[in-house]
Amino acid sequence: MGGARQWRGARLTNFPRRGRPAPRPVGILGGTFDPVHVGHLRAAIELKSALDLAEVRLIPARLPPHRPQPRAAAEHRLAMLRRAVRGVAGLRVDARELSRAGPSYTVDTLGELRQELGQRPICLLLGADAFAGLTGWHRWQALFELAHLVVMQRPLSAGQAAPPLPAKLAQAIGGRLADSARALRGSCAGVVWRQALPPLDISATRVRALLGAGESARFLVADSCLRYIRHHRLYID
Repeated sequence: MGGARQWRGARLTNFPRRGRPAPRPVGILGGTFDPVHVGHLRAAIELKSALDLAEVRLIPARLPPHRPQPRAAAEHRLAMLRRAVRGVAGLRVDARELSRAGPSYTVDTLGELRQELGQRPICLLLGADAFAGLTGWHRWQALFELAHLVVMQRPLSAGQAAPPLPAKLAQAIGGRLADSARALRGSCAGVVWRQALPPLDISATRVRALLGAGESARFLVADSCLRYIRHHRLYID
């Protein structure tokens, strides 16, 4: 909890055990969700389907340590997120970081989830940019002990090449890269898988800019969230 809780570690277990089906992984998608938009929701739905996840938990950060602080208060971001996923099978809001003091460190959240879920595989869902900056995260090397890392990759434009990973990160994932998504069900943590997603160029920054300028953000944000934003006059410059 903000670095106060010490996780004791988990013994990695291979699956499946004889006579038992391999457990379906749980996906974890964190962020500020300031506000939540259809890019977040489509990514969660696409990954749940592609990787056969039992569910995807969307976890809003209280105090993100690696990016500017959110514009909207935690209570508003949580309320919008709950409205956005209402009625969407397999998507679930997990508000644990909002009640935790101090910075919202992913390693602390995964440690709690590992204790709760036992040996069920956990997949930390990351954008390519977040993954490239992983070595700047708090206790980043412990993440491999707690979860699989699924890196969401959007198609590159013609002539564009993916930037190289930092040397320290490239060395850390050596031997962890999977050649099939099935590897995510073969153990509870430690695998890195790159998952291609359809292009969808939407960002919370763009949504906030539209709202601040008095322009429409419809079809970028769920209607229920737009009603909430208007009611509470959020993101008005």
